[in-house]
Amino acid sequence: MKAIIIGATSGIGRELAKQMSVYGYVVGITGRRSELLDSLEEELPGECFKTTMDLAEISEAVKAFKELLREMDDVSVVVINSGTGNVDPTFPLSGELEAVAVNVAGFTALASVAYHYFANKKEGHIVGTSSIMALRGGPCPSYNASKAYMSNYLEGVLCRSRMEGHNIVVTDVRPGFVDTAMAKGEGIFWMAPVEKAARQIFKAIKKRRRIVYITKRWRLVGFLVSCMPFKLYLKVIS
Repeated sequence: MKAIIIGATSGIGRELAKQMSVYGYVVGITGRRSELLDSLEEELPGECFKTTMDLAEISEAVKAFKELLREMDDVSVVVINSGTGNVDPTFPLSGELEAVAVNVAGFTALASVAYHYFANKKEGHIVGTSSIMALRGGPCPSYNASKAYMSNYLEGVLCRSRMEGHNIVVTDVRPGFVDTAMAKGEGIFWMAPVEKAARQIFKAIKKRRRIVYITKRWRLVGFLVSCMPFKLYLKVIS
């Protein structure tokens, strides 16, 4: 069994790589910081491939991803976990454009490469990390909107796979708050340890789930948020 995890240098991606390696997967790990990839490789019990890539540099990221696929050969799972968000309170345009570049353009490029790779094999598993934030807009507009794009794109990939007769599984992972560098602030609601989040994601991968909320209790939040009138929703997020 072989899996590639895009965005494995920290947080959920790093922990997921560890758990999949322990389970017996040969893992390919990618990220922007080569020193963190090196340290992760030392922690993995099984065979590992690694490559440095930045999703904001699309052509280079695609080239590196394709080379990793060739080097590993017969990959069965691709997890696209990279993402960024603009949390600057001044709400700069540069931050918004960076989020779109990584979460939309970069994500699309790698998801497309993964789809064509698996389409040639007639089977495979694409996993994308979107967010509970994908369900509504929010005070970090580019983050919520780009995560909504991810969820929609993943469903579209699944539709295309079915129409073309491929056995490609697509899993949309929608985390709530997980104890990573992306979650900032004190007393955050229902904060999950990264180990627990990765464990539930890995379980969803093994069960070939289509949509999974991390942790499970966030499914209820997702339902309530989706149905909530805007005035009430605005009070809640404020």
